[in-house]
Amino acid sequence: MAVKIRMARFGRRHRPFFRINAVDSRTPRDGRILEKLGHYDPLEKNVEKQVVLNIERIKHWLDLGAVPSDSVSDILAKHGIKTKEAAKKAKRREKAKSIARAKGKLFNKAEKVAAVKAEEAVEAEKKAAVEKVEADKKAAEAEKAAA
Repeated sequence: MAVKIRMARFGRRHRPFFRINAVDSRTPRDGRILEKLGHYDPLEKNVEKQVVLNIERIKHWLDLGAVPSDSVSDILAKHGIKTKEAAKKAKRREKAKSIARAKGKLFNKAEKVAAVKAEEAVEAEKKAAVEKVEADKKAAEAEKAAA
């Protein structure tokens, strides 16, 4: 039996509340669970109450081979629980980043924004230099005309 750690949605319309459960991978989202491992309330203002996890039981299920969903994996990473899948994902991301840099391409949005700002700064510098040269020419012509 393949076990997954995933979220089941509870609450009402426009007021989501999720339970983090260990489930058989073949069951539907809100179907039969093996064990309740915690809950997540995205609208809770208090950060400490937003996510409640039974870390000991989560580690137990991970040791047995349970695979967390992407969203649960992100929550676990924020609470310092490393999973095999998260490590693989980070390794793939680093490899993709190194390949992109080797090809001279930008990898993420922050790098692209920084490159655009640097390009704009260079263009502004060139424009300022051209304007200064033109202003110097006009000043020299004005001196000749005055003399």
